Amino acid sequence: MSKFRAGVLYGPELVAVYEDAKANGYALPGVNAVGTSTVNGILETAAKVQSPVIVQLSFGGGHFYAGKSLANDNLQASAAGCLSAAHHVHQLAEMYGVSAILHTDHCSLANIAWVDHLIEYQEDYYAKFGKPLFSSHMLDLSEESLEENISICERYLERLSKIEVGLEIELGITGGEEDGVDNSQVDSSKLYTHPSEVYYAYERLSKISDNFTIAAAFGNVHGVYRPGNVKLSVEILKNSQNFVADEIGETGTKPVSFVFHGGSGSSQEDIRRAIDYGVIKMNLDTDMQWAFCAGLRDYFDEHKDYVATQIGNPDGDDLPNKKYYDPRKMLRQSEEYFITRLEESFADLNCVGRNI
Repeated sequence: MSKFRAGVLYGPELVAVYEDAKANGYALPGVNAVGTSTVNGILETAAKVQSPVIVQLSFGGGHFYAGKSLANDNLQASAAGCLSAAHHVHQLAEMYGVSAILHTDHCSLANIAWVDHLIEYQEDYYAKFGKPLFSSHMLDLSEESLEENISICERYLERLSKIEVGLEIELGITGGEEDGVDNSQVDSSKLYTHPSEVYYAYERLSKISDNFTIAAAFGNVHGVYRPGNVKLSVEILKNSQNFVADEIGETGTKPVSFVFHGGSGSSQEDIRRAIDYGVIKMNLDTDMQWAFCAGLRDYFDEHKDYVATQIGNPDGDDLPNKKYYDPRKMLRQSEEYFITRLEESFADLNCVGRNI
């Protein structure tokens, strides 16, 4: 019998998964999806390794899912694409036998309309069906002051709690560039969060709900860089965890559920240390994009003489090439590469066999 229910988890189920991760020393991959091929690849991998998984979408990924030709002046297409993906996961997660967590990635104050659309839809959905579509949403208000960041997060957590949806917040800035947000030139001091800031957020939010996670900055950067170019200070998580535990009178525990952003290219050593300090989720995007791309690259390299024309190949001038340029063939190879790479991440995160 599985430890967690197959399907999309929410409310107390989400908290239970994260507490289990902290208690048993593993973290879940939070994998960015942009279409059905990547969503299905995530679910297929989770089924293979018999562990829960997080399917997440950015506002850019949501727009692509809906269709790039759609107007998105009020981020309505971003929201529509995310809702379509959510229904897709709800439809298929049980068939795969997977415990899935549905999540939206970085949302700045400038893009808050995107999450507002999603919450409004889910409030109506919850009233009809008694459950939300998403497990959690993320607000990345790290460009605002700490006080403004947490004040806004409090308001959203109050609202989300009523429909059993969790909240992920960001303290400090994740460097690099992702989905059109460029922090590559940010002051390096903002890449590192102070333990007192973590406690400030924890103390305020825990008065509302226990269904929140914190993406604290410890030098992590979106993208992949040559070894030595990114300076991680994983000890920040340890110090922050200890600081919060001491302040609430629970010394020696791990009250905070941390999120590791910018995880692509990180060493297994840093990943495992972060898990030891309370990381229950690590975001994956860049490495997964590369794996998917490599599948297409190798497909066209292997079959270049069969996709150059519709008719005629090295086996005969009159032979058709339809079975080679069928999109399902090339996309399936990309899915397979994606799945192989994601299995490696599950192993790095000590997240294999966690739903048995």
